[in-house]
Amino acid sequence: MVVLTKRLATQTKVKVSFTLALTAEARTKTRQRLEISEGKWICLRLPRGTVLKDGDLLSSEGGNVIVRIVAQPEPVMTVRGKTKLDLLRAAYHLGNRHVPIEITPEYLRLTPDTVLHSLLIKLGLQVTEETVPFHPETGAYGHSHS
Repeated sequence: MVVLTKRLATQTKVKVSFTLALTAEARTKTRQRLEISEGKWICLRLPRGTVLKDGDLLSSEGGNVIVRIVAQPEPVMTVRGKTKLDLLRAAYHLGNRHVPIEITPEYLRLTPDTVLHSLLIKLGLQVTEETVPFHPETGAYGHSHS
């Protein structure tokens, strides 16, 4: 089994062995075993606190296998407001609930949740459910709670 233990600089010029699509949650797990094809497995053994990003490169212990991480599309709610202040208010309320959230100037994105969907609608925001790559904030201290 291939064991991935190191993250390489993304600008490193290397031949990538294959890509590995991971959800936002899976990109926060530093120790996991993943099936890459029928009967073939890889293992992640990365330093604790590592949060993988779209485009990251991982290397096996011997350096003979290089894997590119891609953000796997997953179900999300995309939130838009009429004004930037609408999004700020929504981010405040979502932050109080400690949910993983992707923050951009145009939208907020989070995992589907019926209670939060209702809250956001009551705040006057537009909520769209879609399946796209999800890139939540990692937190002010550079780690996740996963």
